[in-house]
Amino acid sequence: MRVFRTIVIASFVGALASCTKSEPAKPATAALDHPATIKDIMDSMVDPSGDFMFESVREIADEKGVREVAPETDEQWKEVRHHVFILMEAPNLLTMEGRKVAKAGEKAENPEVELQPEAIQKMVDDDRPAFVRRAKRLQDAAGQALKAVDAKDKDALFKAIDSIDKACENCHLHYWYPNDKRAQEAAKQDGLVID
Repeated sequence: MRVFRTIVIASFVGALASCTKSEPAKPATAALDHPATIKDIMDSMVDPSGDFMFESVREIADEKGVREVAPETDEQWKEVRHHVFILMEAPNLLTMEGRKVAKAGEKAENPEVELQPEAIQKMVDDDRPAFVRRAKRLQDAAGQALKAVDAKDKDALFKAIDSIDKACENCHLHYWYPNDKRAQEAAKQDGLVID
């Protein structure tokens, strides 16, 4: 009888345990690595795409006169569009939590005008919302460029490229070379408000 009672109690406990709601299994999420630094992303993505954009619509004045360079074919517009997307997505990468400005021990290439990476990192860390706000300006300007590209409007693209340039320069003047008096003066002459 005692064995029978033990089996009944064990069965009852087992039945109760199976009736209780257990929390659904959470999907396994692993934190992604951040092997690239802000400097790496700038050097490999933002700078080349920005340079491509700056060359995509321009006026050239030389001994042959003044001529305009702008995308004409579908393939040329498509190539500009690819670079616009890099500029739209790069701010997401630049502002990821945990992203470092540069590798440990890396130094400024032109220390007479550039801040050292540790100083830039401190500025970013001390006022992260401002860093994100500046990165968003690049993303917004690239969004204007995307609309211009999709409309194949070279004049709107030229204006958007100017906005991209100003977004980049504003950020650089704040974090990278804030003590460069020549760059500060040029920015003022171009009507760039540095914040």
